Amino acid sequence: MKSDSYLVVDEKALPEVYQKVVRANALLESGEASTASEAVRMAGISRSVYYKYRDAVFPYTKKDSSGILTVQVNLMDRPGVLVSLLTVFYQAGANILTVNQNIPVKGRAFVSVSARVDKMEQTPGELLEQLKHVEGVVKIDSIVD
Repeated sequence: MKSDSYLVVDEKALPEVYQKVVRANALLESGEASTASEAVRMAGISRSVYYKYRDAVFPYTKKDSSGILTVQVNLMDRPGVLVSLLTVFYQAGANILTVNQNIPVKGRAFVSVSARVDKMEQTPGELLEQLKHVEGVVKIDSIVD
């Protein structure tokens, strides 16, 4: 088995120590424990066990990402191109969740836009077709969750 592969296992099938490591990490993340020593004491495990597993055991939470469209777009670096792209989302009734834009290089800017599209009257495919026709769009890729 490769070292970068993962398994999803029901926590009831695992030794309790793994659940305690997850608990210690949660205590540190939430601020309930200010140090690893305090977190392991509260979780009921030793520091050595914690340090052995802290980066290998983590909770899996299925995110409700259905109805989210993420587009990755190469845009020409010209005024108004990004706002034209975002206007198409708005007109389609999509709810924009994130917009990330890199600094333009050689007259092109990479932009990633994620939007909730489950309440639109049109399909995500129709929205993508409209986005492809925005002036200044060089290339567009999409991921529908």
